[in-house]
Amino acid sequence: MASDSNNTKIGSYSYPFADLADERTRNWPLVESPWNVPALLALYLLMVAYGPKWTARYKPLQLRVPLFCHSLAMAFLNAYICLELFTATRALDYSLSCQPCRVSYSPHEMRIAAAFWWFYISKILEFADTAFFILRHKWTQLSFLHVYHHSTMFVFCWIFVKWLPTGSTYVPTMINSFVHIIMYSYYAMSVLGPRIQKFLWWKRYLTGLQLLQFTTVLLWASQLVLRGCEYGTWLTPVGAAYMVPFLYMFGRFYVEKYKVSTAAKKAE
Repeated sequence: MASDSNNTKIGSYSYPFADLADERTRNWPLVESPWNVPALLALYLLMVAYGPKWTARYKPLQLRVPLFCHSLAMAFLNAYICLELFTATRALDYSLSCQPCRVSYSPHEMRIAAAFWWFYISKILEFADTAFFILRHKWTQLSFLHVYHHSTMFVFCWIFVKWLPTGSTYVPTMINSFVHIIMYSYYAMSVLGPRIQKFLWWKRYLTGLQLLQFTTVLLWASQLVLRGCEYGTWLTPVGAAYMVPFLYMFGRFYVEKYKVSTAAKKAE
């Protein structure tokens, strides 16, 4: 099979940078083929584009049981990911500031790679959030921020599990999974009715936690670049820049939803 330094053939298709892919995760489910990502992403965007038009013909669904089950399952999955990354990286004495990705088949290294894979799978499962919005006619929640967040995170996770499934990626992955434990726990409780909803006064702080997450990851990724860390020299600057639009969009959402509403209540 013909190949060069940046291009390898898979079937009859060109596969850029396949020679750089991590050999441990190369053949894992939904990782091997380069067509998995565009196919799943196209299906997701088609759902976003045409789902509301189709469901608008029918009454909105409540879906309380599926919502609760999905949210609880996602909370437990993220808890598993976070715990696996924490215990395995501590066992290997991973550096918090700079940890190169080394090809090792040690049990703890493979636990980290597997946790990254589950994190990637969780981003596919999160597409269900959008489906629930569509089926429940929650059009205002189907925002550009929501669609951009779900679609791009899915792509980035595939890139990292394909090329850098161990090493410093554990830091933002562990932070994000921790935030998602809290977020999906909130979602699960919010569908339990008024008796529980009155205790969910901390919703605004959940958005604040997400802003803190993006700020922390941006600063952490920036120090990787500045110190010339061996980890992901070709992806780290992109990952740092990726946090900037999130900070802007989530910050604007926070101001519009909470600061403006608070000011309006005071004016009344």
